[in-house]
Amino acid sequence: MRILFINNKDSFVYNLVDYVMRVSKSKVTIVDNSITLMEVEEIAPDRIIISPGPGHPRDTGMVIPLIKHFYEEIPILGVCLGHQAIFEAFGGRVERAKVGPVHGKVSMIHHDGKRIYRNADNPFEATRYHSLEGRHDSMPQCLKVTATVPDGTIMGIRHLSAPMEGVQFHPESIITMQGLKILRNFVYQVE
Repeated sequence: MRILFINNKDSFVYNLVDYVMRVSKSKVTIVDNSITLMEVEEIAPDRIIISPGPGHPRDTGMVIPLIKHFYEEIPILGVCLGHQAIFEAFGGRVERAKVGPVHGKVSMIHHDGKRIYRNADNPFEATRYHSLEGRHDSMPQCLKVTATVPDGTIMGIRHLSAPMEGVQFHPESIITMQGLKILRNFVYQVE
């Protein structure tokens, strides 16, 4: 299996790669977010993971065009900024977090128990590092909320008809106890 990591210039990408390599024997390719659609086609990945990173999702180079082009044919997982990019790609609004920057905060994640959350504790503790978030009042019709924290902030989304998910929290954080399980479920597309 070939997994393509889109690096949004974030140090967490290497922790994420390490976690994916722990749960699979996949060939991993790491590229920055300026990769072209043709270059992605040449790599021919079986999975795409879009990393965390600084800034707003509209400033992520080719990430949003990549999501729009490949979402129906290649399973995609967006983490933090990658999650926000999925939200934005389908018309959702990503704005400053209502509670202000959330950096290193451990929160209880409540989820739907399906796909990437299959067999994960519910709720589970996860670490969050974000200053932006997707807004409920602009939720794209093709996406559904799959995870939240107790105040209702969106922590997970899933496309209704395509193999694509996003998580606002960091599965690669050592405090996110279900992180390996979530990544394994994504890699092996557990239903």
